[in-house]
Amino acid sequence: MAGRDLRALFSTNDRGLEAVEAFTNRQLQWELVAAALAEHLRRITEPGFDVEDLERPRHNVMVFHGVGGIGKTTLSRKLEAALAGADQRPAQWGEPAWSGERILPVRIDLARSAGTSFEDVVLTIRAALAELGRPLPAFDIALRRYWESQHPGESLEEYLRRGGLGARFGKAMPQQMQSALADAAQALLLPGTVGTAVGAVVGSLTKALRERRQTVRALAGCARLADLLEAEADLEALSFYPHLLAWELAQLPADQRVTPVILLDTFEDVGDRTYRDLERLIQRVVWLLPNCFFIVTGRSRLQWADAALQGQLDYTGPTAWPGLALPAAVPAARAARPPHGHGRQVLVGDFSPEDCDDHLARRLTRDGEPLISEEIRQVITDRSHGLPLYLDLSVMRFLELRRTGRTPQPADFDHDFPALIARTLSDLTADERHVLRSVALLDAFDLHLATAAAGLPHEAPALRLIERPFVRENVFGLWPYYLHGLIRSTVRGADDQADDRWSARDWEQAAQRALAALGEQFSARTGRDRMLLVGCLRQGLALARDFGLDLGWLAEAAWAYVSDSVWEPIAPPSRTDADGGMTTPADALVELLAALARRQHEHRSLTASRLSSVVRTGLLPADLHEMAVYYLAKAQRDLGDSAGSRQGMQLVADGQGRLAPAAQRGLAHLARLAGDFRTAHEVARTLGWEGRQHRVEGDVFWPHGDMDRAAAAYATARDQAEQHGIAGERATSQAQRAFVLAFTDPDAADDELHLADQLLRGLDLRATTLTTKIAALVRDAGAISSLEPVRLLRTEISDAGLTAAEAALELAVCFHHAVRDDHHKIRAAISRLRDLTRGGDYAYYVDIAQFMADIPLDQASGARWLDSERHTRNRWRDLVIARQAYLDTRR
Repeated sequence: MAGRDLRALFSTNDRGLEAVEAFTNRQLQWELVAAALAEHLRRITEPGFDVEDLERPRHNVMVFHGVGGIGKTTLSRKLEAALAGADQRPAQWGEPAWSGERILPVRIDLARSAGTSFEDVVLTIRAALAELGRPLPAFDIALRRYWESQHPGESLEEYLRRGGLGARFGKAMPQQMQSALADAAQALLLPGTVGTAVGAVVGSLTKALRERRQTVRALAGCARLADLLEAEADLEALSFYPHLLAWELAQLPADQRVTPVILLDTFEDVGDRTYRDLERLIQRVVWLLPNCFFIVTGRSRLQWADAALQGQLDYTGPTAWPGLALPAAVPAARAARPPHGHGRQVLVGDFSPEDCDDHLARRLTRDGEPLISEEIRQVITDRSHGLPLYLDLSVMRFLELRRTGRTPQPADFDHDFPALIARTLSDLTADERHVLRSVALLDAFDLHLATAAAGLPHEAPALRLIERPFVRENVFGLWPYYLHGLIRSTVRGADDQADDRWSARDWEQAAQRALAALGEQFSARTGRDRMLLVGCLRQGLALARDFGLDLGWLAEAAWAYVSDSVWEPIAPPSRTDADGGMTTPADALVELLAALARRQHEHRSLTASRLSSVVRTGLLPADLHEMAVYYLAKAQRDLGDSAGSRQGMQLVADGQGRLAPAAQRGLAHLARLAGDFRTAHEVARTLGWEGRQHRVEGDVFWPHGDMDRAAAAYATARDQAEQHGIAGERATSQAQRAFVLAFTDPDAADDELHLADQLLRGLDLRATTLTTKIAALVRDAGAISSLEPVRLLRTEISDAGLTAAEAALELAVCFHHAVRDDHHKIRAAISRLRDLTRGGDYAYYVDIAQFMADIPLDQASGARWLDSERHTRNRWRDLVIARQAYLDTRR
């Protein structure tokens, strides 16, 4: 209901200001349902109502929406019980106007955790109607045909039993469907054995309907039955079968008539606002069942009345769904009342961002225009986390600022309200308040973490706290509990005037306890628990940074993080001083790990700049300082700064620390880039597993055209990485193996690329992903009809700043033109390759390109090949000739 906001009206002398307030409770929601359902019953009993009219607007859906945990599922269940019978309805809800009608509630949980498929939605509706005690032949025959087509050999009765529908609605539905099939066979005079075959019955029935035979006159009134029976029995067809169900319900005798009320709960799990495939199917069910009433509960309003969705859904726009279109000039709460079929979308509890803005725009108006500007509404919405109380307090702040003679500005609302703390703490015990402040330091927590952060000897206060409505639960999270976002930020940031408020030292001690508790969980992890590692790091880094704490276990966790080369986003935004510099070791570690993770998504020059800043601070302990130097050297190598990279790699190698083997590998890579293969090979043989010996050997072998030895080396590197549980190294070695085999055996390369793609899932390795894309081009060399993928890859590689990938791509293009024997294009490609390698690194790629095309070297790169230039030339030329022969056999 909407009423005058007296607090707002008595906060200003402005009599032109219009102020309204919204108040919604469960009793009001019941009244809205009762009124909407009464109107629905009136509509479907009007003489002109026709379930087969597919163009008439729909008024058969009502939506309750709000943020998670606000009680939408509870409301859905209460409504189901109240609709099932007066004995289940709370006394205060009152007697509905339609109490004489037969209502059949059917609640369907669409949550992902419930595993409800679209098939289950349709089967649940039909199973509920089994209580009618009779077949629904038009629908039942079509459904039986679909089931036998899509689930051959699977008993429908067993499926219903396994999914719980048998226990929920009884076992009558399969028998009723079989009865419908037998009755149809008898009417068509089919033999008994044939009558059990769905295909025979459907075929004969369809023919009889087309010929308008008297024997099927009972079904002939369903105008679209024959069309649906002739359509392929797939999921798309199933989504239209509810039309048959609507028709069957309309044929029921007056004494058996029933109105299904279908409650679709957790609608947000149907999909998001980008992928609407399942939503389209469910919307089709709603549209095709106009004599059923639907109550949808979810986190957001249904957008079906938005004409912009045309093409994503079948039925869109305010004409199709008058009750789902919110009138622009009416406040949201007032529009929730459903006069004449409008306002069928009702907000429950916390507001979505769209509803926050809508609420603020309509809360204070003058001449129908919002008094609070769009910029201010945006700031308030962002800060509110959807909490209605925050919106109310912000409205009062807006009026207070105007009362002082100031014009409110957006910056005035980047504000915490101590009143929120007072209301939150008001009914908590002292221990519960202590736990609340402690867990406000954490993104998420469990009972042990909450108790340890609070420094309490027992879990009881934490147990009581998690029952509070501002503590949310994510059952799939590493730590299941988290605070409502606004409560958390307010407890941490507002000027707390409570009697037991914390001092700065209290907060620091709580942060130390929380960091130590996270460290205990990190140290106690078994095996390679990547999720726990990342979770502990994310929370621990923020605590150490915000409170200037010692790194402690975070240093070891940082090493564990980099060892797998997975590179999930790990660090909170860097916190720097006013001059933009880092001031504590925690600041430097946050920036280091953030730069390493972000390097998969930004140009290497940005990575190099960020890592250089970390190195210059000197804030990190020696081992972590070497980590920064090593990855800076890798970025410099990617950018073509071989001299800078060599200096950094040598510094780390000389330090004999954890990354010394990796730095030795880096020096071998630098020698290879310069074409000094003999030195690179000698160093590679000393590296062992820690230095990734076999992968480095593969990197040396393939430029010689020795793809078999390279592939074998990469396979060994991949297998070693698997034995050691290093996911990133395993994927990188496999991608390189796919790349080299793409030159020799396109068919085998298909399988190797497929495996590489599988190993890359869940990893964030940009350079390795680019390797697989280049490998796919090599695999298709000679048969590529368009070089558009090459153009796209050039852009992607340029954006990443990866010199090696850029040169490898051009080499792949040269291979393609050499196979096509297109001398003009290969000379142009060689020219591009020469420009790319003019700095000296990868200059031997130009030699290789000329080897491929059997062109004399115009200017040798000076590469020190392992055997001889002649042998390398012959191997590359043989690869081209073999590919040409392969393509000849495929034509």
